[in-house]
Amino acid sequence: MSELNERQKLILALVIHDFIEKARPVGSENLVKDFGLDFSSATVRNELVALTDAGYLRQPHTSAGRIPTEEGYRYFVRQLMVQTDLPANTQRTITHQFYQTGHDVDRWMRLAASVLAHQSQAASLVTAPHPERPTFKHIELIATHGRQVLMVVVLAGGEVRQQMLFLAEPVPQEQLSRTADSLNSLCAGKDIETILSQSGQSDALTQDVLKLVHEELQRSVNILGGEVYRDGLSNMLAKPEFAESSTARQALRVLEERPFLEDLLNRTVSNSNIGGVQVLIGGEGTWEELRDCSMVLARYGDPNLATGTLGVLGPIRMAYGRTISTVRFVAGLLSNLVVDMLSE
Repeated sequence: MSELNERQKLILALVIHDFIEKARPVGSENLVKDFGLDFSSATVRNELVALTDAGYLRQPHTSAGRIPTEEGYRYFVRQLMVQTDLPANTQRTITHQFYQTGHDVDRWMRLAASVLAHQSQAASLVTAPHPERPTFKHIELIATHGRQVLMVVVLAGGEVRQQMLFLAEPVPQEQLSRTADSLNSLCAGKDIETILSQSGQSDALTQDVLKLVHEELQRSVNILGGEVYRDGLSNMLAKPEFAESSTARQALRVLEERPFLEDLLNRTVSNSNIGGVQVLIGGEGTWEELRDCSMVLARYGDPNLATGTLGVLGPIRMAYGRTISTVRFVAGLLSNLVVDMLSE
């Protein structure tokens, strides 16, 4: 893409600002009038043509103004946008809301999703924190009906995983409790790499449960090891870009289909720095489902304790500055809360 001169950078930034605000093509006369530019509309028109030729703008119709392309937005986010913080009073309000939740992880996640959706006026997602190296903490085996047994596995960090087992024959609760006590003594504090090695002298039931515990820890390695919290779907559907049901369905698939979201997060933020913000614009040529969308994502937590992901999904015509500031700020709050709780 072409390098831009200072006037072209200014005009591109103004076009993007105006289009984000009004969702309609931007013309040269409007730019001069609305922003009080000290050069003529003819000069602006020439620069709009140059920016269009360079691939940063496009003209929907011959007589229409210009709108940003995906490359225009990318240039704006990476080169022109000034990094800002949320207003101090907004930060105080959000911080107060979080610290009112105490150490209730479920309430943290729901509040984080709500704050992100409200501040960005888009859709949000937050994944529950989970250990990057899952470690066994506790197991319970509960007889339910006949040969059915509920296995509850608690991991270090508080993540809880449940699975219904179907045994070869009924086992009394007393024996199940003894097996659970044995496993708790055998595996407490062990990670996924050593769980299977504990089965040497165990009876058949203990060995079978150990294998299932290993499988649960293996699943927890995935970046979506826990629940995904969502909010603000109505914000998305209210945008003019998603007036057509097919476009809306395609956009919401990103949040609703777990395999897609799992692939997306694993390929974008799974190895990123804690608190670092990533912006995906128009699917970045990889995800067709995101063609009409942008996402702002960040990891939170502590790699030595537990981490999760949070983000915002909205139209490409997104208020990037405020959204990025909000995502960064909420990621920082959740990181502090994870450390405060899990370091105790």
